Amino acid sequence: MIALAAVALAGLTACDGPDPNNLETYYDDPVPASSAPVTTEAPVSPAKAAPVTPVVPDPGLLAQRALLSDADVAEEGVQPGSGEAAGCLADGPAAGSRTATWRYPSGSELSHRVVAFPDSSAARAVAENECAGKAVSVPAQPGVELQQAWSDGKTCTVVLAKGSLVSELTVSASTGTRAVDAAKRLLPAMTAKLMAQP
Repeated sequence: MIALAAVALAGLTACDGPDPNNLETYYDDPVPASSAPVTTEAPVSPAKAAPVTPVVPDPGLLAQRALLSDADVAEEGVQPGSGEAAGCLADGPAAGSRTATWRYPSGSELSHRVVAFPDSSAARAVAENECAGKAVSVPAQPGVELQQAWSDGKTCTVVLAKGSLVSELTVSASTGTRAVDAAKRLLPAMTAKLMAQP
């Protein structure tokens, strides 16, 4: 009996843990609950794309980019002229138009005007506005919507339309034949400038 009591006493003194019958210490957590990090996820709403607004190019800028430059007409041997509008579309919208003129050594004149119609009605404007003189044949230019050419005495006018732009070239020379020939030479450069625009 003494041995049993000694074993029981030794068992009680060997345990350092919490008393299972002491409710104040039995349920204590080794880590306080307040020190545990709390993470909450806020609901994420899908991003709404901003509406895409089409960029409308400035008509004057489009006309400027389609206008022949000094380099484009250099092989004609011309010098910059007065810059006054010439041709049968001289009364087109002023805000969306650009004009360049040159003078040949002989005194003949070369004028190029590009007119921007804001409602993309360039072909209609050309169809409704005939130049004076008789129609002449010049090489058809690829990609243009409407092309017309007239000869009136010693002046030849060629008009090309694409989208909102009308490109008008007028050559006044010593003879009608020379005017038409000069217009034919410049037609590819004129078309390339026009086709490069949106």
